[in-house]
Amino acid sequence: MSFFGFGAQADVEVVLDGAEKRKYVEVKTEKDRREKVPLYLDGEPVSGKVAVRIRDGKRLEHNGIKVEFIGLIEMFYDRGSRYEFASLTQELAVPGELRQTTWFDFEFKNVEKQYESYHGINVKLRYFVRVTVARRMGDTMHETDIWVYSYKMPAEGTNSIKMEVGIEDCLHIEFEYNKSKYHLKDVIVGKIYFLLVRIKIKHMELAIIRRETAGAVPNQYNESETITKFEIMDGAPVKGETIPIRLFLGGFELTPTFRDVNKKFSARYFLNLVLVDEENRRYFKQQEITIYRRRVDDGLPPAEGQE
Repeated sequence: MSFFGFGAQADVEVVLDGAEKRKYVEVKTEKDRREKVPLYLDGEPVSGKVAVRIRDGKRLEHNGIKVEFIGLIEMFYDRGSRYEFASLTQELAVPGELRQTTWFDFEFKNVEKQYESYHGINVKLRYFVRVTVARRMGDTMHETDIWVYSYKMPAEGTNSIKMEVGIEDCLHIEFEYNKSKYHLKDVIVGKIYFLLVRIKIKHMELAIIRRETAGAVPNQYNESETITKFEIMDGAPVKGETIPIRLFLGGFELTPTFRDVNKKFSARYFLNLVLVDEENRRYFKQQEITIYRRRVDDGLPPAEGQE
């Protein structure tokens, strides 16, 4: 439910159908504030009511009232960069005047919402219902956000990851992760094998890094954000030692992997293995993983053909 006003003349209220029964998602807004937004899925209708409430018995002259459903990508580094990838419009009222509170129904049927909502460092993908009341002194608009989840499964095949890292005649390590594709509630399981250790390692950690790419060359912005650091070892390993890894993803604020969304941005994830020796020199190896969202984790039945 949302409101906006016209000075002392009128308020507008937007009520989405079934809002009280719908699942809500707590999302980050401007200045790191958080708010709960109703969740919708691809293909679901977006419908509700718009009320224009007249104050103090006055009348409201207008040049038409309309409601829109919009999908938009905003670039934070350039406030002028706004790209609409979805836009539907319904006219609620032709030009005229209102003398009392008036309700208008709206419905956008089978709305395509092809991308998941995202709020990152330099880019935001959002969906919202916008009400516009056209007036002689300028249009007045109000926007009510919704949040969208997307359940696009990765391609088949989730082979384990095996890699080596080393410094000639000083260090040789093999590490293995059980797979390369993980759902948001998954567990990363792996092992690290020390085949040769001739330097004094004092610390080892595994980090999950989200790398956001926004815009296009030459005006492309890349930002890396460390989601978590997981200490694997504290102390010097010896040749032949094996250290297990078990990292639960469910407790972190992750999104699915996004690749080239609307040719505007990507958000990719990497496992970053870091070793620190006694002279505080750092050695690291990075491996990309794919993260995806499952319907079952959100209490929804699996899609046809999925477990």
